[in-house]
Amino acid sequence: MFFDLFSDMAAYKPRVISLTKKPRQTFGFFLRMELGEEGHLIRSLEMGGPAELAGIKDGDRIIRVNGTFVDGLSHTEVVELVKNSGTSVTFHIMDESTYKEAKAKGVNLSEQHSTTGSKVVANGVAKGDPKPKLCYLVKSASGFEFSLFTSNDEEGLFITDVSPGGVAHKAGVRAKDRLLEVNGENVEDCTHEQVVNKIKQAGNTLVFLLLDEDADKVCRSQYAKMGSRLATVKYLPHKPRLVNLTKGPDGFGFVLREEPKQAGHFIKDIDRESPAGRAGLKEMDRLVAVDGKEVDNCSHEQVVEMFRQGGGECCLLVVDQETDQMYKLGKVSPMLFWEEMKDSNLPPSYTEVMNTATPAQPDEKEEEDLKPKLCRMEKSSDGYGFHLNGIQGVFGQFIKEVVKGGAADRAGLEDDDMVVEVNGVNVEQSGHQEVVEMIRRSGNSLEMLVARKSVYDQLKAKGVSITRMLLGEEPKSQEPKSQAPKSQEPKSQEHSPETSKKEIERPESPAEPARQRTPSVSSSSSADSIDERL
Repeated sequence: MFFDLFSDMAAYKPRVISLTKKPRQTFGFFLRMELGEEGHLIRSLEMGGPAELAGIKDGDRIIRVNGTFVDGLSHTEVVELVKNSGTSVTFHIMDESTYKEAKAKGVNLSEQHSTTGSKVVANGVAKGDPKPKLCYLVKSASGFEFSLFTSNDEEGLFITDVSPGGVAHKAGVRAKDRLLEVNGENVEDCTHEQVVNKIKQAGNTLVFLLLDEDADKVCRSQYAKMGSRLATVKYLPHKPRLVNLTKGPDGFGFVLREEPKQAGHFIKDIDRESPAGRAGLKEMDRLVAVDGKEVDNCSHEQVVEMFRQGGGECCLLVVDQETDQMYKLGKVSPMLFWEEMKDSNLPPSYTEVMNTATPAQPDEKEEEDLKPKLCRMEKSSDGYGFHLNGIQGVFGQFIKEVVKGGAADRAGLEDDDMVVEVNGVNVEQSGHQEVVEMIRRSGNSLEMLVARKSVYDQLKAKGVSITRMLLGEEPKSQEPKSQAPKSQEPKSQEHSPETSKKEIERPESPAEPARQRTPSVSSSSSADSIDERL
């Protein structure tokens, strides 16, 4: 009997598939629960999407999400697990016939979790070595909402009692994760009491370096030592920003400075109407890299020379003060973000391939088409007649389910239009719920600046800031300008040669692990769905 049970368990071992997606891209499938069917089903695979490329089939069942057994969880709980995973997720998948057969035989699928010796597929390619993860926790009134335990069977300290939806859970911490570092300090050889004291003394913020259960098993089997330089930063909430610079007639539009008593090179004195201002560079952003070359150990003159050598175009990696403090707390470089972005090498989606293969249109036609739309509408008894879709935890809103003949349809809104402004306020860097609230507060009239998805992408690629000025209209509202003359620069700032003043034309949204689409939300209501696009 034992042999038969063991054979059954071996026969019903799920496939391990890791998917990674780009910003504004989905994983390329719908997650469904269907009447009369058991399990969480994969449906409506996107041709050429990450899921299809990895070999996922229609009707496959998801058994685990990032190691968490989900076969007994609700649809909403599974959706949240996927959303919280960011731009990468690892599934344990079982095909439909095998799943039904296992269920009929009463096989305990929760025991099918080991990935040791298994081939992990990432977007159709064998996945590389497991990575530790960096997680950033900010204490709430309930604390950090997890516990530590030590095991008699294995060396190390492990996470347990992670409160669902709590501080640790939202930061990417999971039960059975092994703790490697606390705020950049290795704790593998520390006692339980020593680690608890370090956490208590850390105050309200923590950066953990962790290995999840499966990665830990692989590392132990290979006697591998893991450090933060090998970590993934996809769980960190604050992201460095990649900004592509195109020099304007008067330069890039900012001054590069070295601050007294602060290490690094900082962005200062941004001209609001310059390419730098339109791109969203912030006062006191710290410059981390120019064209992939880290500048922390470079002199001011060496960095300025990097700009000169760029020939008028370059790509900056910058961090704002909040992001900088988080990375410094973990004693890691934001270059980890650059490396992770550079090494993703994601395959293009079917839509991207088709767009690439489309013959270029004449310049006159291209310029004529590359404009946003300003849509003004009055609410009817049926509302505005569209749904606003968003991406959980990141930026980017788009239009869905425009009702034919409704207010939105008459105003020119179309499915998949990207939302740029609501009532004159730019919302490209606003969260989904924030935009929904803005629409709800607008009363009975609404004005939206939108762009077709293809137009939006092309304008961003060209470095054009999308405003109503492209339509020949003045901005609806502007903040009062207050700029001190350049002659009033504080003398305490040591280096501010005019040669370091640069302008930038390309606005870049923060790169975010994208991220799962939220359920469709209308301008007047919201509801969960049993059919979720992932």
